[in-house]
Amino acid sequence: MGTQTFEATVTVMNGKVVIVLPFDPNQVWSIKERHHINGTINEHAVRGPLARTERGDQYYFVLGPACLRDAKIEAGQQVSVALSPEGPLQSNVAPDIAVAFLNAPDALAFFEALPTYYRKNYMRWIDSAKRPETRAARIAEMIALLKDGKRER
Repeated sequence: MGTQTFEATVTVMNGKVVIVLPFDPNQVWSIKERHHINGTINEHAVRGPLARTERGDQYYFVLGPACLRDAKIEAGQQVSVALSPEGPLQSNVAPDIAVAFLNAPDALAFFEALPTYYRKNYMRWIDSAKRPETRAARIAEMIALLKDGKRER
């Protein structure tokens, strides 16, 4: 888990300038329908969703015009890349929440597929509890909501 660093050649795919990842984020980070990342390309900060090839065998990151301009990147160039998954995941939540997810894999799968905004809101709500009983009740409620496919409470 954590940051993946690698060297890559910037390429053009379907008319877009991209960096193809040399790893499968589902294997390295966690299985998700959509991966949101943050990191750097040649020390220029980037963030956004990863895309998948039509065959589904590779993931890539699309470099927008502003990124290309600001980082002075162009197709064919070799770049240094460091990418991390964005937001709370099972690997970086509090131990009591991680245990709850271990006992509810369907809730975990839905949680990790949520956009970062929703994951962070759940964590803020749980962390704002002042008493241990309230925290435990909120964790149980979050698991129930996630099992029901609810993005938020």
